[in-house]
Amino acid sequence: MLYLIYEYLHINLFHYITLRAGIAFFIGFVLTLYMMPKFIKWAVSQKLNQPIFDLAPGTHQKKGGTPTMGGVVFTASTLFATLLTVKLTNIYAIIGILTILFFSLIGAKDDISKIVGKTNDSGLKPKTKFTLQILFSLIISLMLYFLTDLNHTLYIPFYKYPLFDMSVFAIAFWMLVMISTSNAVNLTDGLDGLATVPSVFSFLSLGVFVYISGNAILSSHFLLPKVSGAGEVSIIAAAFVGSLIGFLWYNCHPAEIFMGDSGSLSIGAFMGYMAIISKNEILLIIIGFIFVLETLSVILQVGSFKTRKKRIFHMAPLHHHFEIHGWAESKIIVRFWIIALIANIIALITIKIR
Repeated sequence: MLYLIYEYLHINLFHYITLRAGIAFFIGFVLTLYMMPKFIKWAVSQKLNQPIFDLAPGTHQKKGGTPTMGGVVFTASTLFATLLTVKLTNIYAIIGILTILFFSLIGAKDDISKIVGKTNDSGLKPKTKFTLQILFSLIISLMLYFLTDLNHTLYIPFYKYPLFDMSVFAIAFWMLVMISTSNAVNLTDGLDGLATVPSVFSFLSLGVFVYISGNAILSSHFLLPKVSGAGEVSIIAAAFVGSLIGFLWYNCHPAEIFMGDSGSLSIGAFMGYMAIISKNEILLIIIGFIFVLETLSVILQVGSFKTRKKRIFHMAPLHHHFEIHGWAESKIIVRFWIIALIANIIALITIKIR
Protein backbone atom coordinates (compact mmCIF):
# COMPACT_ATOMS: atom_id res chain seq x y z
CA MET A 1 0.00 0.00 0.00
CA LEU A 2 2.82 2.41 0.84
CA TYR A 3 4.44 1.67 -2.50
CA LEU A 4 1.16 2.51 -4.24
CA ILE A 5 1.18 5.86 -2.44
CA TYR A 6 4.66 6.43 -3.85
CA GLU A 7 3.51 5.52 -7.37
CA TYR A 8 0.29 7.51 -7.47
CA LEU A 9 1.00 10.46 -5.16
CA HIS A 10 4.74 10.64 -5.89
CA ILE A 11 5.73 10.64 -2.23
CA ASN A 12 9.32 9.62 -2.84
CA LEU A 13 10.01 8.54 0.75
CA PHE A 14 7.98 5.37 0.23
CA HIS A 15 10.20 4.37 -2.68
CA TYR A 16 12.99 3.43 -0.29
CA ILE A 17 13.15 -0.18 0.84
CA THR A 18 14.89 0.78 4.09
CA LEU A 19 12.05 3.11 5.14
CA ARG A 20 9.35 0.59 4.31
CA ALA A 21 11.32 -2.12 6.12
CA GLY A 22 11.45 0.06 9.24
CA ILE A 23 7.71 0.70 9.05
CA ALA A 24 7.06 -3.04 8.51
CA PHE A 25 9.15 -3.82 11.60
CA PHE A 26 7.10 -1.53 13.84
CA ILE A 27 3.76 -2.66 12.41
CA GLY A 28 4.69 -6.31 13.03
CA PHE A 29 6.02 -5.52 16.51
CA VAL A 30 3.10 -3.39 17.71
CA LEU A 31 0.43 -5.65 16.21
CA THR A 32 1.93 -8.78 17.79
CA LEU A 33 2.38 -7.02 21.12
CA TYR A 34 -1.27 -5.93 21.01
CA MET A 35 -2.83 -9.16 19.76
CA MET A 36 -0.81 -11.73 21.70
CA PRO A 37 -2.33 -11.16 25.19
CA LYS A 38 -5.80 -11.34 23.68
CA PHE A 39 -4.87 -14.58 21.92
CA ILE A 40 -3.33 -15.99 25.13
CA LYS A 41 -6.50 -15.22 27.08
CA TRP A 42 -8.65 -16.86 24.40
CA ALA A 43 -6.30 -19.85 24.06
CA VAL A 44 -6.36 -20.46 27.84
CA SER A 45 -10.17 -20.31 27.88
CA GLN A 46 -10.29 -22.81 25.00
CA LYS A 47 -7.60 -25.02 26.63
CA LEU A 48 -5.31 -24.85 23.61
CA ASN A 49 -2.54 -26.32 25.72
CA GLN A 50 0.81 -27.56 24.52
CA PRO A 51 1.03 -31.37 24.91
CA ILE A 52 4.26 -32.20 26.74
CA PHE A 53 6.40 -35.06 25.42
CA ASP A 54 6.29 -37.92 27.95
CA LEU A 55 10.08 -38.39 27.95
CA ALA A 56 10.88 -34.69 28.29
CA PRO A 57 12.90 -33.60 31.37
CA GLY A 58 10.79 -33.35 34.52
CA THR A 59 10.94 -29.54 34.62
CA HIS A 60 8.82 -29.48 31.45
CA GLN A 61 5.80 -31.12 33.02
CA LYS A 62 4.84 -27.90 34.83
CA LYS A 63 4.50 -26.24 31.40
CA GLY A 64 1.59 -28.50 30.50
CA GLY A 65 -0.99 -25.73 30.85
CA THR A 66 0.85 -23.26 28.63
CA PRO A 67 -1.12 -22.40 25.48
CA THR A 68 0.43 -22.94 22.06
CA MET A 69 -0.05 -21.73 18.45
CA GLY A 70 1.42 -18.29 19.13
CA GLY A 71 2.94 -18.65 15.67
CA VAL A 72 -0.49 -17.98 14.17
CA VAL A 73 -0.41 -14.47 15.66
CA PHE A 74 3.10 -13.44 14.69
CA THR A 75 2.90 -14.91 11.19
CA ALA A 76 -0.43 -13.10 10.67
CA SER A 77 1.18 -9.87 11.94
CA THR A 78 4.11 -10.42 9.59
CA LEU A 79 1.86 -10.96 6.59
CA PHE A 80 -0.31 -7.94 7.47
CA ALA A 81 2.73 -5.68 7.86
CA THR A 82 4.10 -7.05 4.59
CA LEU A 83 0.91 -6.37 2.65
CA LEU A 84 0.97 -2.75 3.84
CA THR A 85 4.59 -2.07 2.99
CA VAL A 86 5.90 -4.34 0.24
CA LYS A 87 5.65 -3.86 -3.52
CA LEU A 88 3.02 -6.49 -4.33
CA THR A 89 3.99 -6.70 -7.99
CA ASN A 90 7.41 -8.02 -6.99
CA ILE A 91 7.60 -11.74 -7.75
CA TYR A 92 10.14 -12.47 -4.99
CA ALA A 93 7.89 -10.82 -2.41
CA ILE A 94 4.85 -12.77 -3.63
CA ILE A 95 6.69 -16.09 -3.42
CA GLY A 96 8.02 -15.13 0.02
CA ILE A 97 4.48 -14.46 1.26
CA LEU A 98 3.33 -17.82 -0.11
CA THR A 99 6.25 -19.57 1.60
CA ILE A 100 5.24 -18.22 5.00
CA LEU A 101 1.56 -18.97 4.40
CA PHE A 102 2.05 -22.52 3.10
CA PHE A 103 4.29 -23.73 5.92
CA SER A 104 2.29 -21.94 8.60
CA LEU A 105 -0.78 -23.85 7.41
CA ILE A 106 1.07 -27.16 7.76
CA GLY A 107 2.13 -26.19 11.28
CA ALA A 108 -1.34 -24.98 12.27
CA LYS A 109 -2.90 -28.24 11.14
CA ASP A 110 -0.30 -30.17 13.14
CA ASP A 111 -0.85 -28.01 16.24
CA ILE A 112 -4.63 -28.33 16.10
CA SER A 113 -4.40 -32.12 15.74
CA LYS A 114 -2.12 -32.34 18.80
CA ILE A 115 -4.42 -30.12 20.86
CA VAL A 116 -7.52 -32.10 19.94
CA GLY A 117 -5.80 -35.43 20.53
CA LYS A 118 -4.12 -34.24 23.76
CA THR A 119 -0.81 -35.89 22.78
CA ASN A 120 2.10 -35.16 20.43
CA ASP A 121 1.45 -38.47 18.66
CA SER A 122 -1.99 -37.27 17.57
CA GLY A 123 -0.51 -34.57 15.33
CA LEU A 124 0.06 -34.96 11.62
CA LYS A 125 1.66 -38.27 10.76
CA PRO A 126 5.35 -37.77 9.85
CA LYS A 127 4.69 -39.09 6.34
CA THR A 128 1.78 -36.67 5.82
CA LYS A 129 3.71 -33.73 7.23
CA PHE A 130 6.74 -34.48 5.07
CA THR A 131 4.58 -34.95 1.98
CA LEU A 132 3.00 -31.53 2.49
CA GLN A 133 6.43 -29.97 2.97
CA ILE A 134 7.63 -31.58 -0.26
CA LEU A 135 4.53 -30.40 -2.13
CA PHE A 136 4.72 -26.78 -0.97
CA SER A 137 8.50 -26.51 -1.34
CA LEU A 138 8.17 -27.94 -4.86
CA ILE A 139 5.60 -25.27 -5.77
CA ILE A 140 7.87 -22.53 -4.39
CA SER A 141 10.96 -23.92 -6.13
CA LEU A 142 9.15 -24.25 -9.47
CA MET A 143 7.96 -20.65 -9.17
CA LEU A 144 11.52 -19.51 -8.51
CA TYR A 145 12.84 -21.55 -11.43
CA PHE A 146 10.28 -20.56 -14.06
CA LEU A 147 8.92 -17.16 -12.95
CA THR A 148 12.09 -15.37 -11.86
CA ASP A 149 15.52 -14.66 -13.32
CA LEU A 150 17.25 -16.19 -10.28
CA ASN A 151 20.40 -17.94 -11.48
CA HIS A 152 20.91 -21.60 -10.67
CA THR A 153 24.54 -21.44 -9.60
CA LEU A 154 25.94 -22.53 -6.26
CA TYR A 155 28.08 -20.24 -4.10
CA ILE A 156 30.11 -20.96 -0.98
CA PRO A 157 31.25 -18.56 1.79
CA PHE A 158 34.51 -16.62 1.41
CA TYR A 159 34.65 -17.27 -2.36
CA LYS A 160 33.30 -14.71 -4.80
CA TYR A 161 32.83 -16.96 -7.85
CA PRO A 162 30.08 -19.55 -8.36
CA LEU A 163 31.18 -23.18 -8.17
CA PHE A 164 28.89 -24.55 -10.88
CA ASP A 165 25.46 -24.26 -12.47
CA MET A 166 22.98 -26.68 -10.88
CA SER A 167 20.57 -26.30 -13.82
CA VAL A 168 17.28 -28.13 -13.24
CA PHE A 169 18.73 -29.87 -10.17
CA ALA A 170 18.46 -26.49 -8.42
CA ILE A 171 14.77 -27.26 -7.87
CA ALA A 172 15.55 -30.34 -5.77
CA PHE A 173 18.32 -28.49 -3.93
CA TRP A 174 16.06 -25.55 -3.07
CA MET A 175 13.41 -27.95 -1.82
CA LEU A 176 15.99 -29.60 0.42
CA VAL A 177 17.09 -26.24 1.84
CA MET A 178 13.55 -25.16 2.74
CA ILE A 179 12.44 -28.49 4.18
CA SER A 180 15.59 -29.06 6.23
CA THR A 181 15.63 -25.51 7.61
CA SER A 182 11.94 -25.69 8.44
CA ASN A 183 12.39 -28.90 10.41
CA ALA A 184 15.60 -27.65 12.06
CA VAL A 185 13.84 -24.64 13.56
CA ASN A 186 11.00 -26.92 14.62
CA LEU A 187 13.43 -29.20 16.49
CA THR A 188 15.06 -26.22 18.22
CA ASP A 189 11.76 -24.86 19.54
CA GLY A 190 11.91 -26.75 22.82
CA LEU A 191 12.72 -24.13 25.46
CA ASP A 192 11.27 -20.69 26.20
CA GLY A 193 12.56 -18.27 23.57
CA LEU A 194 15.26 -20.68 22.41
CA ALA A 195 14.26 -20.61 18.72
CA THR A 196 12.95 -17.04 18.72
CA VAL A 197 16.13 -15.01 19.23
CA PRO A 198 18.36 -17.06 16.88
CA SER A 199 15.61 -16.65 14.28
CA VAL A 200 15.74 -12.86 14.76
CA PHE A 201 19.54 -12.92 14.28
CA SER A 202 19.19 -15.08 11.17
CA PHE A 203 16.54 -12.86 9.60
CA LEU A 204 18.63 -9.76 10.28
CA SER A 205 21.68 -11.32 8.60
CA LEU A 206 19.71 -12.69 5.65
CA GLY A 207 17.92 -9.35 5.32
CA VAL A 208 21.30 -7.66 4.84
CA PHE A 209 22.34 -10.21 2.21
CA VAL A 210 19.04 -9.98 0.34
CA TYR A 211 19.11 -6.18 0.38
CA ILE A 212 22.67 -6.08 -0.99
CA SER A 213 21.90 -8.70 -3.65
CA GLY A 214 18.90 -6.68 -4.82
CA ASN A 215 20.95 -3.49 -5.13
CA ALA A 216 23.05 -3.27 -8.31
CA ILE A 217 25.63 -0.88 -6.83
CA LEU A 218 26.08 -2.67 -3.49
CA SER A 219 26.16 -6.18 -5.00
CA SER A 220 28.84 -5.04 -7.44
CA HIS A 221 30.86 -3.37 -4.68
CA PHE A 222 30.78 -6.38 -2.36
CA LEU A 223 31.10 -8.89 -5.24
CA LEU A 224 27.86 -10.60 -4.24
CA PRO A 225 25.56 -12.17 -6.86
CA LYS A 226 23.06 -9.63 -8.17
CA VAL A 227 19.39 -10.69 -7.92
CA SER A 228 17.30 -7.89 -9.35
CA GLY A 229 14.15 -7.25 -7.31
CA ALA A 230 15.15 -9.45 -4.35
CA GLY A 231 15.62 -6.44 -2.08
CA GLU A 232 11.86 -6.23 -1.46
CA VAL A 233 12.08 -9.46 0.53
CA SER A 234 14.17 -7.68 3.17
CA ILE A 235 10.95 -5.82 4.05
CA ILE A 236 9.25 -9.14 4.84
CA ALA A 237 12.27 -10.10 6.96
CA ALA A 238 11.97 -6.82 8.88
CA ALA A 239 8.26 -7.48 9.47
CA PHE A 240 9.11 -10.98 10.72
CA VAL A 241 11.80 -9.61 13.06
CA GLY A 242 9.36 -7.08 14.54
CA SER A 243 6.69 -9.72 15.01
CA LEU A 244 9.13 -12.16 16.62
CA ILE A 245 10.39 -9.53 19.08
CA GLY A 246 6.77 -8.78 19.98
CA PHE A 247 6.24 -12.51 20.46
CA LEU A 248 9.39 -12.79 22.61
CA TRP A 249 7.79 -10.40 25.11
CA TYR A 250 5.42 -13.26 26.01
CA ASN A 251 7.61 -16.21 25.02
CA CYS A 252 10.65 -15.38 27.19
CA HIS A 253 11.24 -17.57 30.24
CA PRO A 254 8.87 -18.45 31.83
CA ALA A 255 6.83 -18.52 28.64
CA GLU A 256 3.20 -17.47 28.65
CA ILE A 257 2.73 -19.03 25.19
CA PHE A 258 4.60 -21.31 22.79
CA MET A 259 4.94 -20.66 19.06
CA GLY A 260 4.00 -24.19 18.02
CA ASP A 261 4.64 -25.71 14.61
CA SER A 262 2.53 -22.94 13.06
CA GLY A 263 5.39 -20.59 13.89
CA SER A 264 8.54 -22.72 13.70
CA LEU A 265 7.80 -24.29 10.31
CA SER A 266 7.06 -20.94 8.66
CA ILE A 267 10.16 -19.34 10.23
CA GLY A 268 12.43 -22.10 8.95
CA ALA A 269 10.90 -22.22 5.48
CA PHE A 270 11.18 -18.47 4.98
CA MET A 271 14.73 -18.56 6.33
CA GLY A 272 15.59 -21.15 3.70
CA TYR A 273 13.82 -19.10 1.03
CA MET A 274 15.86 -16.00 1.85
CA ALA A 275 19.08 -18.03 1.72
CA ILE A 276 18.09 -19.33 -1.71
CA ILE A 277 17.30 -15.99 -3.34
CA SER A 278 20.45 -14.38 -1.90
CA LYS A 279 22.54 -17.40 -3.03
CA ASN A 280 23.55 -18.21 0.56
CA GLU A 281 22.31 -21.78 0.79
CA ILE A 282 25.67 -23.02 2.14
CA LEU A 283 26.27 -19.97 4.33
CA LEU A 284 22.93 -20.77 5.97
CA ILE A 285 24.81 -23.45 7.91
CA ILE A 286 26.61 -20.62 9.75
CA ILE A 287 23.66 -18.23 9.86
CA GLY A 288 21.44 -20.89 11.40
CA PHE A 289 24.25 -22.58 13.34
CA ILE A 290 22.14 -23.29 16.44
CA PHE A 291 19.47 -24.95 14.30
CA VAL A 292 22.17 -27.04 12.59
CA LEU A 293 23.61 -28.12 15.97
CA GLU A 294 20.21 -29.17 17.25
CA THR A 295 19.46 -31.16 14.10
CA LEU A 296 22.87 -32.82 14.04
CA SER A 297 22.44 -33.90 17.65
CA VAL A 298 19.22 -35.72 16.71
CA ILE A 299 20.80 -37.34 13.63
CA LEU A 300 23.87 -38.49 15.59
CA GLN A 301 21.76 -39.75 18.48
CA VAL A 302 19.46 -41.80 16.27
CA GLY A 303 22.31 -43.05 14.10
CA SER A 304 24.42 -44.09 17.09
CA PHE A 305 21.55 -45.90 18.79
CA LYS A 306 20.58 -47.78 15.64
CA THR A 307 24.12 -48.86 14.78
CA ARG A 308 25.78 -49.25 18.21
CA LYS A 309 22.81 -49.42 20.59
CA LYS A 310 24.47 -46.55 22.49
CA ARG A 311 23.49 -42.93 22.95
CA ILE A 312 25.92 -40.05 22.43
CA PHE A 313 23.86 -37.52 24.40
CA HIS A 314 21.73 -37.87 27.51
CA MET A 315 18.83 -36.84 25.29
CA ALA A 316 18.33 -35.13 21.93
CA PRO A 317 17.85 -32.43 20.69
CA LEU A 318 20.96 -30.93 22.27
CA HIS A 319 19.18 -28.53 24.64
CA HIS A 320 17.62 -31.50 26.46
CA HIS A 321 21.10 -33.00 26.91
CA PHE A 322 22.23 -29.93 28.83
CA GLU A 323 19.01 -29.88 30.86
CA ILE A 324 19.61 -33.43 32.05
CA HIS A 325 23.27 -32.53 32.57
CA GLY A 326 22.07 -30.04 35.18
CA TRP A 327 22.12 -26.67 33.42
CA ALA A 328 19.32 -24.27 34.28
CA GLU A 329 16.90 -23.61 31.42
CA SER A 330 17.68 -19.89 31.36
CA LYS A 331 21.42 -20.62 31.16
CA ILE A 332 20.96 -22.95 28.17
CA ILE A 333 18.78 -20.40 26.39
CA VAL A 334 21.13 -17.43 26.84
CA ARG A 335 24.24 -19.43 25.95
CA PHE A 336 22.59 -20.69 22.77
CA TRP A 337 21.63 -17.09 21.96
CA ILE A 338 25.26 -16.05 22.38
CA ILE A 339 26.43 -18.80 20.02
CA ALA A 340 23.79 -17.75 17.47
CA LEU A 341 24.91 -14.12 17.67
CA ILE A 342 28.58 -14.99 17.17
CA ALA A 343 27.73 -17.27 14.24
CA ASN A 344 25.76 -14.51 12.52
CA ILE A 345 28.57 -11.99 13.03
CA ILE A 346 30.89 -14.47 11.30
CA ALA A 347 28.34 -14.85 8.49
CA LEU A 348 28.20 -11.06 8.01
CA ILE A 349 32.01 -10.89 7.92
CA THR A 350 31.91 -13.06 4.79
CA ILE A 351 30.40 -10.10 2.92
CA LYS A 352 33.78 -8.36 2.97
CA ILE A 353 36.13 -11.34 3.10
CA ARG A 354 35.67 -12.95 -0.29
